[in-house]
Amino acid sequence: MTPALNTLPYRHVLTLPTEPAAVRLARETAEQALAEWGIAARHPAVGPALLILSELVTNSVRHAAEASPQTTVVYAAGPDCLVFAVHDRHPCRPPLLGADAADSGGLATVVELTHGLGGTAVVRGDADGRGKSIWITLPL
Repeated sequence: MTPALNTLPYRHVLTLPTEPAAVRLARETAEQALAEWGIAARHPAVGPALLILSELVTNSVRHAAEASPQTTVVYAAGPDCLVFAVHDRHPCRPPLLGADAADSGGLATVVELTHGLGGTAVVRGDADGRGKSIWITLPL
């Protein structure tokens, strides 16, 4: 279950152009935020979390750049969880479970890593149907 974002003491939002450099910038921002929040780089969830984040931003760059000139990354953490989301304005809501998800390359890695850490992955569509966010919650 994803905690309410406003209940988490640490939050940061970053909006980037949907271009290849966004992957590096999103990851570097995550590393900096985690350090500022006191979450050690050696924590077992951090390495996989950074890979998951990189895969999600890469997917936005590869598949949504034409429809979504910007990608927004939300970072949040509390004493027992790490939450992040990647939002773009492409209307496709990719499956995260089932046979279609298994064939989706990077998203299959995202789901496997997330579930392996005891976390959750959820796709939430925008109210207007023109975009979506993929939310990841990982226990710390």
